[in-house]
Amino acid sequence: MGGTNVWDAEWEVNEEQARMLIGRQFPQLSSKQVKRLGWGWDNTVFLISDEYVFRFPRRKIAVGSIRMEGELLPKLEAYMTIPYPKPLFYGETSDEYPVPFLGYTYVLGDFPIGLTEERRALSAETLAKFLRRLHEFPVQTALKCGVQQDHRNLTDIASRKVKLEGFLSKVIEHFSSEESCVIEAYINRLQTDHVKAGNVLLHGDLHFKNMLVNENGIVSGIIDWGDLNVGHPACDLSVAYSFLPPYARGMFFETYGGADEETKLLARLIAVYIPVLILMQAVNDGNEVIAAEAKSNIMRALSD
Repeated sequence: MGGTNVWDAEWEVNEEQARMLIGRQFPQLSSKQVKRLGWGWDNTVFLISDEYVFRFPRRKIAVGSIRMEGELLPKLEAYMTIPYPKPLFYGETSDEYPVPFLGYTYVLGDFPIGLTEERRALSAETLAKFLRRLHEFPVQTALKCGVQQDHRNLTDIASRKVKLEGFLSKVIEHFSSEESCVIEAYINRLQTDHVKAGNVLLHGDLHFKNMLVNENGIVSGIIDWGDLNVGHPACDLSVAYSFLPPYARGMFFETYGGADEETKLLARLIAVYIPVLILMQAVNDGNEVIAAEAKSNIMRALSD
């Protein structure tokens, strides 16, 4: 089924279909409750009796990612300092569903929506240690598992700036005049066209919809690894700007092991860019909670 937005589904899966597909391939799960948790750009997600999570690709572009996750995620365990979903059930293509799907361990936690700045700051070291270890994973091993290398050309700042301006034009009415001035001033100051390439394994999509926190607001889980790729560390380090308040960034970068000014410049740009995309989708869906959180991420990224 086609659509006009890049996040529109090519396949839809409801709870009844998910229950049927899971039960046929994994009979040991056939009696368990199936509940739809939600969906992102690439996958529809179901919770299985508070024990497992299944992700079903909703676009062709996600199929390769599901296969890659199934092979690579188990290899990351020795490097992980924050819980993450481990693949357990490898669903195969069938007449009922034309692409593979994957079942994982369920990671407990809540999305970090509406947290105070003080609570966000508590995760500075936790996030930095997590990314330091993830970025130490052997790149060649990742590439052999099918991970793509710099497929989004993140270091081309000039091109990304143009895209950002286009996306912002679609949602600028949702910002106050003061917020719009801050955003415009930032874009006008962004004069660098390109930065040197990086070469580390990345989560690739580290934002508030792919993070979980515990009852104290501390990051306790990292989910949705479908954008694993090899590239510039700034892609993941953007979380220092979108998630952490300015006063916690020094501790974050010190714990991570430092970052040069080019890296920080690119990290801030991505910290604005990704929430703008999330804001666009939230506005389209009429989701005011996600829209408000995306806006706060953007403005936090632009604060010093």
